[in-house]
Amino acid sequence: MAVAELTISSKTYSSWSLRGWLLCRLAGLQVTEKTIALNDPENRAELLLLSPSVLVPRLTHEGASVWDTLAIAEYLHELYPHVGLYPEDRITRAHCRSVSGEIHSGFINLRSALPMNLKVRHEKFPIFSGAKPDIERIEEIWTECLDAYGGPWLFGETPTVADAMFAPVAQRFLTYAVPLSAKSAIYCNFSNDWNLMREWIDAARQEKAEVEELEVEF
Repeated sequence: MAVAELTISSKTYSSWSLRGWLLCRLAGLQVTEKTIALNDPENRAELLLLSPSVLVPRLTHEGASVWDTLAIAEYLHELYPHVGLYPEDRITRAHCRSVSGEIHSGFINLRSALPMNLKVRHEKFPIFSGAKPDIERIEEIWTECLDAYGGPWLFGETPTVADAMFAPVAQRFLTYAVPLSAKSAIYCNFSNDWNLMREWIDAARQEKAEVEELEVEF
């Protein structure tokens, strides 16, 4: 497959970069990575949720430039419709698109209360009350999908766009020791053990720069 360039932010803190990278790997698209420095003002604004738009990850491929995560998913699905980014069944595919869109556009309280940080693990962490409805809704989505399609992934036996979209959420839940149902906890750990997640996390641990505002401690 053609070589492409994927512009990403921090592997430690950027959930959007993780999603875009996972999507490219699921599609089988070979990419070279270009990383924006943490001291870049626009990059920091995005990581700190101070920017109205997210400009990374950005996939550049054969003249196309695609910078929204779901747009990247749709672009890759157009290129490689048979690799399984979305389920084959029309109704199941619609469900996958819906839950992927929901995590893409919502859950602001969760993002701000539990920023992604792949270098730490808290044994206890105070969960802001505003984030609790987000957590409950995510568990509802996971339970519905796992019950309907049998797991271990959200839509059956292989990972899809939905698993890429929710992978950073699973990491947040593990990082901040969020109390979960048994089924949600199993899915979190399964996502964490995903070989692609282990590759990303190992790379994140090699990063030296830090964003002090995201090194939360209570």
